[in-house]
Amino acid sequence: MDLKSRIPGFYDKTIEERQIIIKDLLNLSEDDIKTLEGKKISEKTLNIMIENVIGQIPLPIGIATNFTVNKKDYLIPMVTEESSVIAAASNAAKIARTKGGFRAEYSGSNVIGQLQILSNEDFTLIKEKLLNHKDELLEIANSTNEILVKLGGGAKDIEVRSVKGKLQNYHLLHLIVDTLDAMGANAINTMLEAISPKVNEISNGNVLLKIISNYAIKRKVSVEAVFDKEGLGGEKVVDNILLAYDLADNDIYRAVTHNKGIMNGITSVMLATGNDTRAIEAGAHAYAVRDGSYRSLTRYEKTQEGNLRGVLEIPMSVGILGGAINVHPSYKLSLKILNVSTAEELAKVAGAVGLAQNVAALRALVSEGIQEGHMLLHARNVAVSAGATGEEIEKIAEIMISEKTINYDSAKKALNSELKKK
Repeated sequence: MDLKSRIPGFYDKTIEERQIIIKDLLNLSEDDIKTLEGKKISEKTLNIMIENVIGQIPLPIGIATNFTVNKKDYLIPMVTEESSVIAAASNAAKIARTKGGFRAEYSGSNVIGQLQILSNEDFTLIKEKLLNHKDELLEIANSTNEILVKLGGGAKDIEVRSVKGKLQNYHLLHLIVDTLDAMGANAINTMLEAISPKVNEISNGNVLLKIISNYAIKRKVSVEAVFDKEGLGGEKVVDNILLAYDLADNDIYRAVTHNKGIMNGITSVMLATGNDTRAIEAGAHAYAVRDGSYRSLTRYEKTQEGNLRGVLEIPMSVGILGGAINVHPSYKLSLKILNVSTAEELAKVAGAVGLAQNVAALRALVSEGIQEGHMLLHARNVAVSAGATGEEIEKIAEIMISEKTINYDSAKKALNSELKKK
């Protein structure tokens, strides 16, 4: 039977009850549950991942529900320390679900590797020389990774560019590599090292930098969905979301926060699955300024029926194998829960989460406000920071919610009042 991501009342369950539900739905093992509880990450694994290990910082992993992407349902693991992110994404996905969910497309898994060539020779001449030796350079590059090539990936093309720097002009060779289901940094960097001597010879120059580019414009995902106007709160809310989007698309101060909200969702999925969050965020923000002005990564319009249509296009260089993904049990379990079979599928799902997160944030901002939507879920954290424990946490949170003042001072005052009653 196909998985259904709609789980009514999931939010109100205990952690143990949620684990049982997920275990039954996905046929997880007892070892999988121990991994969720943080009991399977060995010292050996930690030492493989980074140097000078002294311990670890556990972060919560939650499940976003209600997601349908390209007619397939997903339960999406998300790792974040921020309250309301998972609940907001799940709610927006529920609203989109009534209109068929998310539709996603992928441009392919090509990634760019760069060689920086130092040379005083004419750019046009160097470009011609390098392109004339393209087949030879691709053959050298592909000789470093026969398995990738056998699977249909590998170096596919080269491009040559020129960049004017303050110190001098630089010639750049871009090696275009299809990395398939890996993010591909190690494979690409190895290929660049291999072709550098030949590039030096051809260009009569000196290759300096040999490194992957995280501006993954040849590996983009495009996601769209229609969000039901009644689910959002009515056509007036749709109109206000469009006004909020218009500001984000034309004002950098708002655009940065707007796009940060998108990445709240995407980065949480990337953390859960062991992908390079810094690379993906850097590429996303660079893409937001591709026309010379920093703008919204999403686009919105109102349909003829008055619903909200949203689109997100973003570079998404992700992997489901390689690096820490192969050794960290939590990453492997997250991918098992997500049930994706390719990096393309992971990119599409992550893009859907980013769009859902953005819609949820905009809806909260133009209706009940960020205090009502975000801070209510944050009240428990504030209560704990003020010293509340056990049953006191819920009681102090409820007091702050009723008084509509959710901050440390209010929590401390309420806690002191409760303690005096004892």
